[in-house]
Amino acid sequence: MLIIEKSPKSIPAEAFRTLRTNIQYASFDKEVKTLLVTSAGPGEGKSTTAANLALSIAETGKTVLLVDCDLRRPSLHKKFNISNEAGITNFLLGEVTFEQATKVYKNKLFIMTAGNIPPNPAEMLSSNKLKNFLQKISQQFDTVIIDSPPVMAVTDAQILSTITDGVILVVNSGETEKSMALKAKESLMKVNANILGVVLNRFKSENGKNYGYGYYYYYHEDEKGKVKKKKKKKE
Repeated sequence: MLIIEKSPKSIPAEAFRTLRTNIQYASFDKEVKTLLVTSAGPGEGKSTTAANLALSIAETGKTVLLVDCDLRRPSLHKKFNISNEAGITNFLLGEVTFEQATKVYKNKLFIMTAGNIPPNPAEMLSSNKLKNFLQKISQQFDTVIIDSPPVMAVTDAQILSTITDGVILVVNSGETEKSMALKAKESLMKVNANILGVVLNRFKSENGKNYGYGYYYYYHEDEKGKVKKKKKKKE
């Protein structure tokens, strides 16, 4: 659901704006230009998070390119109700130009869908052509947001995390097992991914009310490698 569009004054919409602000201040040493959104497992809301985050950044007047790099189960074209006839895979294969593979959704938001599903997604995502493309395109857009497959399903998210400035991990509150979330975090850390934080999806308050995407926090590790919360914000 495109909450930013359908319910712009709702609590979940404001939570995405808070997430947008937190990402802006998450890294002081290096500007976050390319951002990877992934999850521990399937069905946790990573694509919806990526879509609404892109919309929230675009509404500030910044140019945003949203790229569907979930080449196994792409869904962004469905969320935005746009064609998936040509996308990132077709562009990397040289079948279409960047302009032909990109749709202008709004004045500041551009979307590159997945395109044809390739037989070798991991190889395509680890190619120098994709790496060079991201380096070049990040100079043309204020922010590039990439939707990837879940961390624990395939290696795609690990591969993409090595060529992006930061990673947001989406977990489903009350459903994602703690062990799976930790394994996803450890898998990303093994490749030196810059994990900016975690989005807690479908968070419920003490009275049982569902706030959707109402929590965001990022963390650091102590000397023993244990995760500690550094900041926690509820909308």
